[in-house]
Amino acid sequence: MFSQFALHERLLKAVAALNFEEPTPVQAAAIPLALQGRDLRVTAKTGSGKTAAFVLPVLNRLVDLKQKRVEIRALVLLPTRELAQQTLKEIERFAQFTFIKAGMITGGEDFKEQAAMLRKVPDILVGTPGRMLEQLNAGNLKLEHVQVVVLDEADRMLDMGFSEDVERLCGECPNREQTLLFSATTGGAGLRDMIGKVLKDPEHLMLNTVSQLNDGTRQQIITADHNQHKEQIIQWLLANETYQKAIIFTNTRVMADRIYGHLVAKDIKAFVLHGDKDQKDRKLAIERLKQGGAKVLVATDVAARGLDVDGLDLVINFDMPRSGDEYVHRIGRTGRAGNEGLAVSLICHGDWNLMSSIERYLKQSFERRVIKEVKGTYTGPKKVKASGKAAGVKKKKADKKGDKKVVAKRKPTAKPKPNAPLASADGLAPLKRRKPAPTAE
Repeated sequence: MFSQFALHERLLKAVAALNFEEPTPVQAAAIPLALQGRDLRVTAKTGSGKTAAFVLPVLNRLVDLKQKRVEIRALVLLPTRELAQQTLKEIERFAQFTFIKAGMITGGEDFKEQAAMLRKVPDILVGTPGRMLEQLNAGNLKLEHVQVVVLDEADRMLDMGFSEDVERLCGECPNREQTLLFSATTGGAGLRDMIGKVLKDPEHLMLNTVSQLNDGTRQQIITADHNQHKEQIIQWLLANETYQKAIIFTNTRVMADRIYGHLVAKDIKAFVLHGDKDQKDRKLAIERLKQGGAKVLVATDVAARGLDVDGLDLVINFDMPRSGDEYVHRIGRTGRAGNEGLAVSLICHGDWNLMSSIERYLKQSFERRVIKEVKGTYTGPKKVKASGKAAGVKKKKADKKGDKKVVAKRKPTAKPKPNAPLASADGLAPLKRRKPAPTAE
């Protein structure tokens, strides 16, 4: 029960009003340590309840502040505006019985309106690193009194190139007493470097391994001959699978628009979401999906993180993601909170090796599936290596033993010139030419 945590009574009242009963594993592990003021580095899968794991301790730190609100006290950095919006809503829900105020600044919103909001000095500021730095450089953002910094989806922020921005913003909070870093994957050397720079003697909490992610999601692959064949498979899946809402991932904006156009032509209610869409269109797409105005969302990886939609139980990878981490975040959209989901990846000849690499990364084997109605000719490579990748055909080298001997071509024998002296048999002296015998007349 949440009552086991040393949380303020107003926060426990909010938890009860929201019908939160049993804490999730990440909440049970992280909240007590965070309440003690420890720096944390937490690895927890998407949809595990990690937002509440940092929101409640942050609110608990601020709820009894006696000072007049004149400075920002907590900073929450996230990779995308969609995730920032959802985090802001969570903060507001848990702070409903307190006087704590939160604000948000992200790209795609009016800069002057955000500056006006900053002048009101929210207790907690939520936002993306790029726009935060813009407001900081404009002199609108003061972070000297920040007590706690939260880096959520830190691995994704590194992937998006925000490493230097995050370090700069942390450096602008010299008086912070606590830093909490959350990620869905263990990350790599870049994340370890960031941890070394911004965390002080952190407690490491590994709530899951990569292979344990999305336990409630079946993971399948279907082989395809080409992109047009993939589109046929998508249409069959949307027409025959049982699902409430679906998301189709592509690696490019062009392909996302193409698939969206084909779905609309088939009278399928769909929206498209990618980096070329402005903030208004992105908000509309997500709201329509949440409200049921559309059942299908076609998106690039801009939507792979921070998209929390109830009833999203089908994920289709039109293109295989370029890394195991991206795969984890894509299929993390489904199978949430113990619900079941289905993730289907469409595999052409050029996708096989990438797919096998992701299988090794997850230490899992995807279920192979064949749909008779849209079955193609490609069923995978004829031969595979021990790694699962396709085995290439080795070319024979001509200089190896056992190959056919190459017969050297002889130079053509030169014809003697008409009056040239003939060589003798022993080759010592030229022979004289005989005059032709006289013919009878």
